[in-house]
Amino acid sequence: MGSVRKLLLLLLMAVLPVLSAQKKGHHEPLFGKANATYSVTSPVLKGAVFYLVSGHGGPDPGCIGKYQGKELHEDEYAYDIVLRLGRELLKRGATVHFIIQDAKDGIRNEAVLKNSKRETCMGKTIPLNQVARLQQRCDAINLLHRKSKSTYKRAIFVHIDSRSKGEQTDVFFYHAPGSAHGKRLARKLQHTFNTKYDRHQPNRGFRGTVSERNLYVLRKSNPVGVFLELGNIQNARDQKRLVIADNRQALANWIAEGIVADFKTGKK
Repeated sequence: MGSVRKLLLLLLMAVLPVLSAQKKGHHEPLFGKANATYSVTSPVLKGAVFYLVSGHGGPDPGCIGKYQGKELHEDEYAYDIVLRLGRELLKRGATVHFIIQDAKDGIRNEAVLKNSKRETCMGKTIPLNQVARLQQRCDAINLLHRKSKSTYKRAIFVHIDSRSKGEQTDVFFYHAPGSAHGKRLARKLQHTFNTKYDRHQPNRGFRGTVSERNLYVLRKSNPVGVFLELGNIQNARDQKRLVIADNRQALANWIAEGIVADFKTGKK
């Protein structure tokens, strides 16, 4: 009996640090006071590194839509969804770098997110010139990429499209030309969204596509990357995807699930 008790004690001692680490609170001020503390609840993304980039920011609000007499600014919604996505990835054990940051605006639940010009590129002022702005965020990603020894590193660029008011769109996924791993991740994301739509809106279907695009940030950043367009900011139905906080969280959750599926496929 003594040897059995000793074995059980050793097993307990091995398990307790793992449970303690999972329950231990972590802190990320960018999430705002209400959401700054989080716990790592799963190791499923341990070893994965992500560079999350919300589109535009600083002097550039991106595209602007009108909703109930108020303006919806692309950069604010992309940033809120990126924060939510980053929190989900961190909870799954990943390393996350937020390339665009706002020291004041954490995760917000309001329908209309007020615009500001506080966003920085990891503390640096975002230039107005488009090429300089895009190159700045690519430089930040590439510097972090060089320092990381992880074999699975992904850059996720989140944007919102602007089309005619009558054109409802689904989420579109782009990868760099010739990027096999980028295409794989984009396909996993698309499959996840397909599955979610089949479950929650079975009669609607999901029409979001995966395609190659020679976008500056995909071309100039070194990690495997995907570029997401989350909807048409001008369309009333697509706006519900943005202005309802639970829908922004659902987008973050689904993107995280797609990323987990890709990571499980191959850790490179």
